[in-house]
Amino acid sequence: MRRYETIFILRPSAGEEEINRIVGSTTQIILDEKGSIIELNKWGMKKLAYLIKKESLGYYIFCDFAGTPDAVAEIERKFRIDDLVLKYMTIKTAGSITEEEIQLAITAVSEKATAVADGEDDDTESEHLVEDEHEEDTDEE
Repeated sequence: MRRYETIFILRPSAGEEEINRIVGSTTQIILDEKGSIIELNKWGMKKLAYLIKKESLGYYIFCDFAGTPDAVAEIERKFRIDDLVLKYMTIKTAGSITEEEIQLAITAVSEKATAVADGEDDDTESEHLVEDEHEEDTDEE
């Protein structure tokens, strides 16, 4: 099994039902091929950098998953057929991934989501780095 990330952009005219249909069929293809969804985020409506099929807005969806090359081929085949899909891109982020690594990745994503929901920021980590650098400077004197 390999790890992939797919981002796809849907037409702004797509309703919630159509968006859910496309997301559902995409996840079903992954699961049918014995894959696992690590993260699925609906980023929402965003302005496109340039017109795509005469559209200036698009609904972005991000999917991080473990799957097979056959699953990716089938997902992209369905995207090419579906008129609601403006653009898509899949990249392979890892050549192989074990079940243990998949579970660790899913846990990390859920912990990150929980931290964001609780209002914790990543800025606290950078503040500690600044303090550590300052302490190193004073030691040299």
